Amino acid sequence: MKRKPAVLMSLIALVALTGCGSSSNKTETPVPAKSQASAPIEKNVLTGLPGINSRVLAVKIDDTRAAHPQIGLEYADVVYVEQVEGGLTRLAAIFTQQPPANVGPVRSARISDLDILAQYGRVGFAFSGAQSKFYPKITAANLVNLSADRNSSQIYYRDSSRSAPTNLILRAADLMDKAINKDNAQIDTVKPIGFTFGTIGNFGAVITGIKVKWPAADYEATWSASESRWLLSHDGHQDLSASGQTLGSPTIIIQNVSITNSEYRDREGGITPFSNTVGIGTGYLLRDGKAIPINWSRPNATSGTTWTLADGSAANLNPGQIWVMLTDQEPIFTYPVSASAKASPTK
Repeated sequence: MKRKPAVLMSLIALVALTGCGSSSNKTETPVPAKSQASAPIEKNVLTGLPGINSRVLAVKIDDTRAAHPQIGLEYADVVYVEQVEGGLTRLAAIFTQQPPANVGPVRSARISDLDILAQYGRVGFAFSGAQSKFYPKITAANLVNLSADRNSSQIYYRDSSRSAPTNLILRAADLMDKAINKDNAQIDTVKPIGFTFGTIGNFGAVITGIKVKWPAADYEATWSASESRWLLSHDGHQDLSASGQTLGSPTIIIQNVSITNSEYRDREGGITPFSNTVGIGTGYLLRDGKAIPINWSRPNATSGTTWTLADGSAANLNPGQIWVMLTDQEPIFTYPVSASAKASPTK
């Protein structure tokens, strides 16, 4: 047998040893993981709370004693209180999260609604109906008519435990699903309308409660330190939702507006009032157990409202549901017993 040359054998041995040494001694430098910044938490532009900014649904809700307890109001982002015929009040509730299953009792639209809703863009508007003379205004407005006139009894149904006309209940979630998925309604995603959130300086006066009046209705708000919100009463009764929750909010805005007669009347001949939310005016911001004088400015109906303090800085709100009470009467304040000054809140 021939022997392999010594040189060749040496080379083979050297290659084998080099390969083994390379395999056993190899180390890998760890690659640091890429730092990933946490995704910002989406906040609802109307409440300042974490939540989605979805399409806008506005629902007109009866506010007479017979309509209480109301259904679904605790889930609204914003609630407007406006004067209607006979000096009574009616609500416009704004929903931009997933609406609750049921909302109501639903009532008819009023002329003040058009300016209130115009700042939100193209909204879905749910109401029981309207005066025939007023319908052309609704048709011309930048909104999607989602009224009971255009939907079945599966969407708007009568609650047998209540009496007409305060027993029409809206299946709100079903209505929005139908409008978006089947009717392909072009409803806008909510946009900022002027609310700002954050701390506030040493403005206003400490109060324990407030009464806001209309000719034939009133709301009282009492500050609850334990719940950090104002608890509402309506016409002298605790304002409960149908679920048993006391209605209220960390922030209430009393917006002083001019209220004048419009050209419209209800079925009984009562004149429909118009609350003017465009222009400039004054009011009060209720937060943190205090009443703070504020100014408001809104140049036109499609603009949002700017809310400012006496020094011109932003009147920041507390995050949470917001109630906006439209009135032309000065509210009545209740002060702590130890308070020496009983004048209206000042800086």
